[in-house]
Amino acid sequence: MMDKKFLEKVADLFIENGAKTLTMDDIAKEFGMSKKTLYQKYTNKDALLSDVLQFKLDGVIEKLNQLDIEVENAIERMFCRDEEIEKAVETNKSLLIRQLIKYYPAIFNQHMMHFSERFSEVIIHNILRGREQGYYRHDFDEKLYGKMFFQLIMSYDSSPFFNTEKIERTYFNNEAMKFFMYAITTEKGKDYLKNTVCKGETI
Repeated sequence: MMDKKFLEKVADLFIENGAKTLTMDDIAKEFGMSKKTLYQKYTNKDALLSDVLQFKLDGVIEKLNQLDIEVENAIERMFCRDEEIEKAVETNKSLLIRQLIKYYPAIFNQHMMHFSERFSEVIIHNILRGREQGYYRHDFDEKLYGKMFFQLIMSYDSSPFFNTEKIERTYFNNEAMKFFMYAITTEKGKDYLKNTVCKGETI
């Protein structure tokens, strides 16, 4: 894998131009390097795309883990907002993602599987913490619920059942979060939601 500055710049180029549109020639020219030098690092664009997606995913997970350190209360942690995380969830309609789905479905599906696994791990960690704090129930499968939560928040753009022209993303995200949280919380947790989070003090 190339250095972070290189991958960050290439990621920006892919986001701006699309996975199919941007060529290896374009990338080599952007960095003032020969195609031969680039191909010594990456045998083809598929390999480069995979590295770029992994790099972006690592960044999102790193930020999620940092928030876990900064916010001790499990419920408050679930309602934290982070710009990079929001962008990661909201990229489903970007040119990059559309072209990945159409022209590089295997790479896209592999990326989403990795994203799902690692994001779910973060949710599972939150659930275990919330149980220790008395906010979350013990009578559900945290691994299944972690995957269900990922599916829920990713469904805004991918589901045919939501009219995104009438339902704003922020409203959807807040309602989806409350839906999930009320499903997993104890009475103590529900009281905390009603008295703190849902009054707008944390959101």
